[in-house]
Amino acid sequence: MKKMSIKTVVAVGIGAALFFVLARFVAIPSGIANTSICLQYAVLALFAILYGPVAGGLIGFIGHTLGDLSWGGSPWWSWVLASAMVGVIIGLVSKKIDLSSGRFGKKELITFVLTTLVAMAISWVVVAPVLDIVIYAEPAKKVFVQGLVAGASNFVTTVVIGGLLMLAYTKTIAKSGSLKQEQ
Repeated sequence: MKKMSIKTVVAVGIGAALFFVLARFVAIPSGIANTSICLQYAVLALFAILYGPVAGGLIGFIGHTLGDLSWGGSPWWSWVLASAMVGVIIGLVSKKIDLSSGRFGKKELITFVLTTLVAMAISWVVVAPVLDIVIYAEPAKKVFVQGLVAGASNFVTTVVIGGLLMLAYTKTIAKSGSLKQEQ
């Protein structure tokens, strides 16, 4: 297994801290019990695209765990693992969406949207509800409704806010050949 660079380790720490802060202090009630509209997945997506699936998985896992612990209880492991899964799946396309090149055009946006849809569907409509049933003996109807609401709202916020974050990030990158020598 390849060692993580110092840059990636620092990114995991910063990403997990941002995930935690957004999860803890910017959770928007959805109207469904224990299910919020979340903004932290947009930041998770940006970091997963920049640093890859291992960093994305760790950010989701650590950030969600810290968020759950901050409420005074124990982590809800089925959802912690779903958050990690989101980071891993989105991070898998980090080679196809190279933000460091300064490009986030139509092709990259479509790849991001489709990957986010797959990540949210697998994580929130399959992984979280099934693990809720297996680990916590939660009622199936309840957890699948929670999963659908979480998946749909996380998809929308991640695509909109995450897409804007990626576009803004690429605007900070100087394109090769864009600098002209002064005469």
